[in-house]
Amino acid sequence: MNKNILVSKRDGGKEQLDLEKIHRVITWAAEGLNNVSVSEVELKSHIQFYDGIQTTDIHETLIKSAADLISEQAPDYQYLAARLAIFHLRKKAYGQFEPPRLHQLVTKLVEMKKYDTHLLKDYSEADFDEMDGFIDHNRDMNFSYAAVKQLEGKYLVQNRVTSEFYESPQVLYILIGACLFASYPKDRRMDYIRRFYNAASTFKISLPTPIMAGVRTPTRQFSSCVLIECDDSLDSINATSSAIVKYVSQRAGIGINAGRIRAIGSAIRNGEAFHTGCIPFYKHFQTAVKSCSQGGVRGGAATLFYPIWHYEVENLLVLKNNRGVEENRVRHIDYGVQFNKLMYQRLIEGGHISLFSPSDVPGLYDAFFEDQNRFETLYQQYEQDKSIRRKTLKAVELFSLFATERASTGRIYLQNVDHCNTHSPFNPSLAPIRQSNLCLEIALPTKPLRHVNDEEGEIALCTLAAFNLGALNNLDELEELSDLLVRALDSLLDYQNYPLPAARNATMGRRPLGIGVINFANYLAKNQVRYSDSSANGLTHKTFEAIQYYLLKASNRLAREQGTCGKYNETTYAQGILPIDTYKKDLDEVCQEPLHLDWEGLRNDIRQHGVRNSTLTALMPSETSSQISNATNGIEPPRGFVTVKASKDGILKQVVPDFEELRDHYELLWNIPGNDGYLQLVAIMQKFIDQTISANTNYDPSRFEGGKVPVKLLLKDLLTAYKLGVKTLYYHNTRDGAADSQSDIDDGCAGGACKI
Repeated sequence: MNKNILVSKRDGGKEQLDLEKIHRVITWAAEGLNNVSVSEVELKSHIQFYDGIQTTDIHETLIKSAADLISEQAPDYQYLAARLAIFHLRKKAYGQFEPPRLHQLVTKLVEMKKYDTHLLKDYSEADFDEMDGFIDHNRDMNFSYAAVKQLEGKYLVQNRVTSEFYESPQVLYILIGACLFASYPKDRRMDYIRRFYNAASTFKISLPTPIMAGVRTPTRQFSSCVLIECDDSLDSINATSSAIVKYVSQRAGIGINAGRIRAIGSAIRNGEAFHTGCIPFYKHFQTAVKSCSQGGVRGGAATLFYPIWHYEVENLLVLKNNRGVEENRVRHIDYGVQFNKLMYQRLIEGGHISLFSPSDVPGLYDAFFEDQNRFETLYQQYEQDKSIRRKTLKAVELFSLFATERASTGRIYLQNVDHCNTHSPFNPSLAPIRQSNLCLEIALPTKPLRHVNDEEGEIALCTLAAFNLGALNNLDELEELSDLLVRALDSLLDYQNYPLPAARNATMGRRPLGIGVINFANYLAKNQVRYSDSSANGLTHKTFEAIQYYLLKASNRLAREQGTCGKYNETTYAQGILPIDTYKKDLDEVCQEPLHLDWEGLRNDIRQHGVRNSTLTALMPSETSSQISNATNGIEPPRGFVTVKASKDGILKQVVPDFEELRDHYELLWNIPGNDGYLQLVAIMQKFIDQTISANTNYDPSRFEGGKVPVKLLLKDLLTAYKLGVKTLYYHNTRDGAADSQSDIDDGCAGGACKI
């Protein structure tokens, strides 16, 4: 290689390429790592150098050269590449490798309006110096390469136009803690900041995108999930659209309940005109969702909900597929279709389902969520009334259409609205659950907006975080971590701003949190149990019992200090009812694990002092945030030992945690023979989770005759999930042999009731 290459420096000057300096940097990055070769990284880098190359391009070439070497045989290249990336990041942010004093940095970035001004008002220079003593910048070296790229792409404070960075990861963690505990008494808050920082920066807890990207900045909206309900009026439709735009622009994922909108051909103004139906308004909501890119952090996205018995359901179920024309498709949002026991009964019995416009059947839509007996009575009554407009379909044909569209698009989701209301922390007669969110894990009460500034409407927000199960040494650690997360997230509810009164009122009244898990697959591998064979059932029961128990205990402790949420009387906790009282008892057939913790003692404490937060748990996908902790995402099995994920920064390779130690104990997704074992685990979790779970179903067509997944199997899985008490189903994943795309399936079972 030509050693006379001149390098263009950051300050505009030029100097000779210093190969020894490059060697020292790569050697530093490789220290303590296994099966990595400094010379191999150098060789891959050198052939890409050229005369006049920028110093930043040299760094980026080194990083990419190391990242390209990540493999099962040499997983530690993900740490070598990460260290080189951290070195480069700090140089860009600080002009040097060593971070500056925290107070100096905060002062500078407050003046630049990158950080919130309250940081300098609430904390003194001495406070920041004390925080500096907590920070361990060496923890930056524990990130994987994919984590650093996600931090750069989504989380670190930066100028997205000029690509300038202003901070490094440990500063992010300490300042999130400082913001969330700013209101705590001065004699307590530093201890909480230290403990929170240690838990977050050692990956014991995982924080979601809105918190990681937003807390410490002047933007104060950190709820991951927003649920907006629409009424059957133009004013409400327009108010819903306006609310969507406000929240999409502030990084939230949206759930839209549009189930009340009347069907095409329904009368308007006493028959003066007839209604255009749902599709034009769904298009209107799609436009609102796609109008903002969420500050460059992630694209706007939403799931829209409607009941399976809606008059237009045959046209609504196909809205996302690639057939049809633009006029009769609304492809850029996802859909959640709502079911209940009566619908499943009609399927099992080989019966029919009647389709109605909600506007033609008074009381039916509300009863669908609030009272299943009343719904069944009204539904049968309306079926007998020949004056009411209806369509009638065989239940198996309607379910098969749903299952087929779910399979072909992967993103038609399912909500069992009866389970969401009978196994819930809310009294359904006072606060029914009528929808979920984008990722199908939030289940909170909503009320339709009549207008934008409606104070009686209810927009539900949920603020998320997660425990890293793979980082736990024992379940007792959950008590301390639960206290930290409940306090931090509850403080955030008061710390953030609310663009709309319906969101503020709902949040202040219910104070909902959604704490989930990441790294479940790693946790199972460490304990040498599997998804597929029921061996993980007992461990899962013990683990999620501990999670819900300790979170309730923490919220009860907080209620003693600060009082219950304002609408506590609308919860089942106010009646002395706990999650262990309301789960679907069919679950006992697949898991006989007893309870291990003092639930009756907790019940008495809650009767006496209540809880601060009406909800505490939700199992989210955590697709991005799990990468930060080098964890497997959510509760999902990995697709391979090296996961390849596309991001706006390119292809990122990440090796499953503890790969060399645990490779024989991981169960990979496409090695799992069917969904039964996984659905059992989801149902066991759901026994304790007070909201719901982002649970997926997965199919490998190559296992079936003709390479087609039988519809009867899809329907069997839907019925299994319902029987065990599962509230929601998220993605339908189909293996195509190379990537996770969708395959065609047959229409078996379409002629009659499935034999299940």
